[in-house]
Amino acid sequence: MSSSETTITRRRQRSDGARSRQAILKGATELATIEGLEGLSIGRLADHIGMSKSGLFAHFGSKEELQLATIDAAQEIFEHEVLRPTLDYAPGVAQVLEFSEAYLSYLERRVFPGGCFFASVAAEVDSREGPVTDRLRDLMAGGIDALAGMIRDAQARREVDPGADADQLAFEIDALLHGANGGFTLYRSEEPLDRARRAIRARLGQP
Repeated sequence: MSSSETTITRRRQRSDGARSRQAILKGATELATIEGLEGLSIGRLADHIGMSKSGLFAHFGSKEELQLATIDAAQEIFEHEVLRPTLDYAPGVAQVLEFSEAYLSYLERRVFPGGCFFASVAAEVDSREGPVTDRLRDLMAGGIDALAGMIRDAQARREVDPGADADQLAFEIDALLHGANGGFTLYRSEEPLDRARRAIRARLGQP
């Protein structure tokens, strides 16, 4: 085989490996919202996606490595589904409302079968310590900080009460969104989503 053919073969193998890893992590994020991160063993995931355990071990050497990669994959999906659409809006109250709407739409479209990935797995690991819990804490805290930043932009434009505590308001909106997630997944009803929409608009002083 010539050097150029060898290079092409290696590139194809890397590309195939990347696609295989993406497929594994997509299945892992879905499974984690139903069975939790602790249920996300290499053996269980292999059964879920129809791959051999040895095939999975080629990508992830341990359960913790798989869990951390799954969290990062879920964050990428969240950014695509919620954060990027939000940033298409100009800073201000419209951006805050769009963040809320994008999150509720992400639930409504069942991007993950068990509801919001982060709400699902945080309840499972919140009393434990270690790299998995640390990664979740950092990402979820970053999300609330980003929301508080959007609120401050709206306050600077006098679209939201400038005297309001932006961090407190971000906490309340986040709580409403997580409450909507819990109600939607438990009751299989869109009513919690609609109630959250109305509550968030009222809290922001919007008609």
